[in-house]
Amino acid sequence: MASKNNRIVIAITGASGSVYALKLLERLSGLKDCPSEIAVVFSDKAKEIWHYEIGQEFTAKEPFKAYDNDNFFAPFASGSSDFVSMIICPASMGTIGRIANGVSDDLICRAADVMLKERRKLILVPREIPYNLIHLRNMEQLTLAGAIICPASPSFYSKPETVNDLVKTVVDRVVTLAGFETDTYRWMEND
Repeated sequence: MASKNNRIVIAITGASGSVYALKLLERLSGLKDCPSEIAVVFSDKAKEIWHYEIGQEFTAKEPFKAYDNDNFFAPFASGSSDFVSMIICPASMGTIGRIANGVSDDLICRAADVMLKERRKLILVPREIPYNLIHLRNMEQLTLAGAIICPASPSFYSKPETVNDLVKTVVDRVVTLAGFETDTYRWMEND
């Protein structure tokens, strides 16, 4: 049974890598201690990219609850809410730049700002290569403010055999960083 205070926000922005978001949502909803609510917010561009890369629309079913990116009345737009963490996956560099510079012009950026100001967990999963100096400085600024930057860089020591196996290495790392227990591969513990 899910504990009450483990509500999280998943934001999906306009970077390529919708498969990371899809597998993250699947992983979170399948956890033994599944979050009691998983709020999902898509940027406009993310909806287009999701449809292009996944081939279908996202449909919110329990435990997911979808919010429009222009809905500043969403509970997690305020520090008084009890949402404990936010994961932005994939995180576009435009979104990262706006958050790093305090521009809360949509729900995703406002919710990220709330997580930072309330000292709650904010995890950003950039899916971009290579980084330019502006990207690096924005990520440094966010790290200094308390965010966790977890690039979508798959690991290979678990000997993944498929693309989904590679994606899982990133998703499991993100889920672990968010504070959920997973039965993931651990370096030198599963050999």
